[in-house]
Order: sequence, then structure tokens, then C-alpha cells
Amino acid sequence: MLVRFAYLAVSQAFAALRLLPIGDREKDVEILALRHQLSVLQRQLGDERPRFRPEDRAFLAALLSGTPRHVLRRIRLLVSPDTVLRWHRDLIRRRHARASARRRPGRPRTVVSVRRLVLRLARENPSWGYRRIHGQLAVLGIRVAPSTFWEILKAEGIDPAPNRSSVTWPSFLRSQAEAILAMDFIETVTLNGQRQFILAAIHHASRRIRILGTTAHPTHAWVTQAVRNLLMDLEDADQLATVRFLIRDRDAKYPAMMNQILQHSGIAPVLTGVQVPRMNAVMERWVRTLRTELLDRTLIWNEAHLGRALRTYERHYNQHRPHRALAGAAPMQALPRPLSPHQIERLDIRRHDRLGGVLHEYRHAA
Repeated sequence: MLVRFAYLAVSQAFAALRLLPIGDREKDVEILALRHQLSVLQRQLGDERPRFRPEDRAFLAALLSGTPRHVLRRIRLLVSPDTVLRWHRDLIRRRHARASARRRPGRPRTVVSVRRLVLRLARENPSWGYRRIHGQLAVLGIRVAPSTFWEILKAEGIDPAPNRSSVTWPSFLRSQAEAILAMDFIETVTLNGQRQFILAAIHHASRRIRILGTTAHPTHAWVTQAVRNLLMDLEDADQLATVRFLIRDRDAKYPAMMNQILQHSGIAPVLTGVQVPRMNAVMERWVRTLRTELLDRTLIWNEAHLGRALRTYERHYNQHRPHRALAGAAPMQALPRPLSPHQIERLDIRRHDRLGGVLHEYRHAA
């Protein structure tokens, strides 16, 4: 409609310019001729009402807006003067409606980042009520009206604290993951037919793997020394104070002295059920990953070769391999800042092979 109205206004403006050089006598003749033709058309129409397009109504309403009513009655129109005035009122009403819609009456909409923070606090703290979350925002220097805050939570279907404070198993396990270690033996065979036993431990929260050693004869003395080395490593990493449980199976390779060493450091051993590997699911899943990505793809010559391969894989897993439970980060390598569009255009990624191409690592070119 707007385009047709503009075309109509421009064409009529040029028609008005054409009238400027015409004298009064010629204009009077043209007016009389147009009135006579209008009378002929009205006789042909009879009782049928003429049809005006929206742009025709808008043009006539704008053209005749300042004309008094008695003058409109003298002008020979296809519609009554009241109809023209009604068109003008409708035109003004629509213009005011568009202006008020652009102004968006009422309070301004809450900033998107603030809305996201409100929802984040509500989801991360099920026991916090509306007033507790509102107070936390005030401590952070964010001023949000209580009514606005409540509307944000209600719009997302987040109930008050008593209706959402129940703890689910996933959230409970995540809250305990910082205090849990898991341990297991992995068995493999070298090319010379020698059976090798790999002892490894994984931290549930960080998913960091520690390969404690490999041997063909896992004696009690060897296992005890491996556990002592694990405790020293945890102390160097400032994790010994947070670890409280170590999950393992009931394998006879674990000596009784091992439990005493763990308990002296404040770690309680937790034994899995008989033939229930799912009780140590995190460790079992890593064992499958180790076999899929290394042991099943590499020919291990002897114990020394196995030790070198395991040390390389441990570095790769902890520093380069993305982990789904960590949102794509590696256990010992946080996610970098997102690249800008300019940096993405100049992207240059290089591949670094490990263990003869069994493992691939990708880095930005220096």
C-alpha cells in the first residue's frame, strides 16, 4: 500500500505542476468537463457504490484534510463529505498506533545477560528461593526489581525453592566427583607372548588419568609402591586433601597393606560388587577408550615399549584429547577463548603425529 500511495502522490504532484501554466479560463473549462464526465459515470453506476483502494482513500483524506465541511459539500465527489472525514480520522489513528508500537510502552525489557544470569543462578542452586537469588544479584551490584525477577523465573517455568529442591542422581554424583578416585588393572599381551598388567587411576571430577605402571608380575610390594607414588602425586597436585574415596574391584592383586596406606591418608577404599563392573563405570569406560585408541591399534613389542606408549598416551589424554564430560576441554587443558572472525579467516591448523601416527594432535601454526 505504501508504494502505491507514493506512486499516486507523485503522479498527482506532476499533474498539479501541469496546471501551473494554464490560465483560469482553461481550468474552468477542464473542471466543467470533468464534472460532466463524473455525472455520466454516476448515472451508469446508479445505486452501486464506487470502490476505493486503500491508497485512494489515504490520498483523498490527505488532500482534503484541511477543507471545511461546507466546501466539501460543494465539491462534486463520489462519496459524501462525512466519508472523507472518516477516512482522515482512520489515517491519523493508524499513524498514532504505529508510533505507540515503536515506543513500546512500559518498563524496558531486562538485559539478556541479566536474564541468563538469573536463570543460571536458579538452576545451579535448587535450594535457593526467589528472595535468596534476588539478594545474590544485589550483592553483585545488579539491580532488578523483584516483580521483574519473578516474571523471568515464572516465564521459564522455574518454581519456588520448595518445589525444585529435590536432588537428582546426576547432580548428587557430580557434587561428589571431586572426592572420588577409581583404580583398575588392565591386561594386555605383547608380541613375544608376555602378559602385561597396567595399573591406572582416574579422578572422577577432572577425568585426569594417572598410569601408575606396568609389569608382568604385579606383586603386593609393586602395587603398594605404586599406591604410595599415587598419593605423592596427589599431594603435589594439591588434590590429596579433597580425595576421600577410592573405588576398586576385589582383585587379589591388591594387598591388605594398601588399605592401611589409603586410610592413613584419609582415603576410604570402596569395593565394587562381585561381577558388577558398572559400580566402577568411569574407570571401565576409560579402559575401553585405552583399548580402542591405543592397545588395539599398536603392536607392543615388550614391557619397555608398552611403558613408552602408555606415557605418550597419558600426556595425550590429559592435555589434548577433548572430553564430553568437560564440555570439550581436556582434563589438564582448559578451552581457549573463541577465535574472532578475522582469526578464523587466517586459520592455519597443523597436525602432529604421536606413536607413528596412531594418535593425532592438532595445534595452531606458530
